[in-house]
Amino acid sequence: MDRRYRDLPLNPLRAFAIASQHKTFTSAARHMGVSQVAISRQISTLEDYLGVKLFVRGARSVKLTDVGRSLGQEISVLFEQLEQATHGVLTEESENTIKLRIYPTFAQHWLLPRLREFQTLYPEYRFRLDTTVEPLDFRSTHLDVAIQLGHGTWRDAKCRKLFDETVDVVCSPGYAQDRNWFADPENLASAELLHAKYRRKEWEIWSAEAGVEIDHSSGQEFDSSLLVYSAARHGFGLALGQVDLLSRELEAEQLIRPFRKPVTTGAAFHVIWPTMKSVSTKTRHFIDWLLDTSDESREFFKRSRGAARASRG
Repeated sequence: MDRRYRDLPLNPLRAFAIASQHKTFTSAARHMGVSQVAISRQISTLEDYLGVKLFVRGARSVKLTDVGRSLGQEISVLFEQLEQATHGVLTEESENTIKLRIYPTFAQHWLLPRLREFQTLYPEYRFRLDTTVEPLDFRSTHLDVAIQLGHGTWRDAKCRKLFDETVDVVCSPGYAQDRNWFADPENLASAELLHAKYRRKEWEIWSAEAGVEIDHSSGQEFDSSLLVYSAARHGFGLALGQVDLLSRELEAEQLIRPFRKPVTTGAAFHVIWPTMKSVSTKTRHFIDWLLDTSDESREFFKRSRGAARASRG
């Protein structure tokens, strides 16, 4: 391929197309949100590339040359077509994409194993997952919806509870077997505790509520619950697991609950959506599906009688 095609200067071409329409560098710079000097440099780059003058520069004005006028007319149409095509793709993507804030652990262990069911019902929808772990504020994002752990107190938002957070000690079967299934208190005292960085207090909560004496300040710390659960599956120690998120691992006996002393933390997983804008149809469908999956009543659309009977069956 010719090198000149590989190195086509698209940014200078776009700057020139806009300048040829606006007739002045100042107006073009204002339109693009850059300085007049930046526009002048881009056009100089294009002139060097083409080996021709596109503008005649005067003391206080610029004027298109004949070559510049002809080129400007041709490429302005091309850039308009390019912008229209790009806008069309972005519009379609925005209309069909649900932008969801979700914890990585919730996505991995709860949502993704169930999401195929939603996409079977609504194959036209796609997801963009935002796994940022920070306080939720819809005013500074473009999110459609979020799934978060808390007490139902999010600003400028409405929420519905999906299920309460219940935690219990989990570990690999091999780890429990090596410690005589924790039949002796000394087995527990010598066990390695696995901590998630942002959930350090939950071992203390579980210990107090379950009535089990344990040194909850000891052990290894990981950056996320996702890593903690993986470490537990590989036999690194005892983890405090969110029981509803680990249901599949527990059923498959990749993890076990050696003490069977579940404790509710007082927090719950909620689906949350902003009140500053209308709720799109795609978001309503997703919220209702989450509520269906959690055996909660719907928020937006009534369920058909056939669907209700099927869920009970």
